Parts: sequence; C-alpha cells; structure tokens
Amino acid sequence: LISISSLLLGTTITISSNHWMMAWTGLEINTLAILPLISKPHHPRAIEAATKYFLVQAAASTLLLFSSTTNALFTGQWDVTQLTHPTSCLLLTTAISIKLGLVPFHFWFPEVLQGSSLMTSLLLATAMKFPPIALLLMTSPSLNHTLLTTMAIASAALGGWTGLNQTQVRKILAFSSISHLGWMTIIIIYNPKLTLITFYLYCMMTAATLLT
Repeated sequence: LISISSLLLGTTITISSNHWMMAWTGLEINTLAILPLISKPHHPRAIEAATKYFLVQAAASTLLLFSSTTNALFTGQWDVTQLTHPTSCLLLTTAISIKLGLVPFHFWFPEVLQGSSLMTSLLLATAMKFPPIALLLMTSPSLNHTLLTTMAIASAALGGWTGLNQTQVRKILAFSSISHLGWMTIIIIYNPKLTLITFYLYCMMTAATLLT
C-alpha cells in the first residue's frame, strides 16, 4: 500500500511541478517506491534487477539535478520550462534518455524487466515512463534536438531488430518499449500531443499483453 501510494504521489509531484527541485523529488520518490516491488519475490535475479534499476535511476536523477542546477547558476531560473543554457539542455536530454532507456542507455531495461514479476514489469514499462515523458513534453522546445533525434532513430531501429531474436516475453516487450519510445521522441519535437496519444496507446497494448 505504501509503495503504490508513493508511486502515485511521486508521479503526481513530477507531472504537476513547476520547480526543478520538486520534479527531481517526485522522480526520487518514484524510484524508491518501485524498488520493494521489484525485489519482492526474494530471488537473486529480482535483487539483481532492483540493484541495476536503483543505480541507473540514481545516476539519471543526479544528472537531471546537475543540469537544472547548472541552468539556475547561469540564468537564475528554477522553472522547468525555462531551461535555456546549452550545457543544461544537453545534460537534461541525456538524463531523461537514461531514465526512459533510449539507445545507447537501454542496456538496463531488458535486464530489469526480465528479473521482475509480470505486474512489476507492467508498472516499469508504463507508469514509470510517464513522469520522464511528462518532463520531456514540458522541456521539448529547449532540448538538444540533434542528440534527441539521433537517439530516437537509433532506438526505433535497434529496438525492432533486437526484439526479433528474443524468446522471452518480457524481453520482447522491453525491446518493443525501446522501439516505441524512439518513435515518441522523434515526434515530440514537432507535435507533443501526438507523443502523448502514442504513449497512451502503447500503455494499453502493453497492459493487454502482460495482463493476459
């Protein structure tokens, strides 16, 4: 109950925040809330998945905090939509890409999904992607477009190709997620609303597959 309510709280804080510190706090609450759910089946593989997830997300959160602090240092702005400093934009693009699992930062995602239970995998593949995508939507005009497009094309291609030679359902769905995220991030620069529709459709499809 505590974990699920913390997940809802963390997501709500991130998507409704206007200050970088609050957005970061929401992401941290989310990360800490999902860890007990990943490691609940007390199995070495589940513990390994939880450890990998924690390390990757902690690194991404630190990078996000560093990018917003750098922006505040140079511009005096803590507003989420006022990210203008080029270095901060580059760092934020990288941080959100690590959080989402875009190529080349995708290696953790199939491993973590494979080590989790089906319901936790569903949470990781859908609900846990929503706060970073919300941040991506809010900051899309100021992100590094070249880097974002390169990673998006690589994700769409690699996600599709790597998913072909998998035999485990969770790994196939993990690579499907990477591929879908590629398409979402390509279109976010031009039409953010279309990205949201794609994300909702992706969530419905993934939920249908994993629940079955």
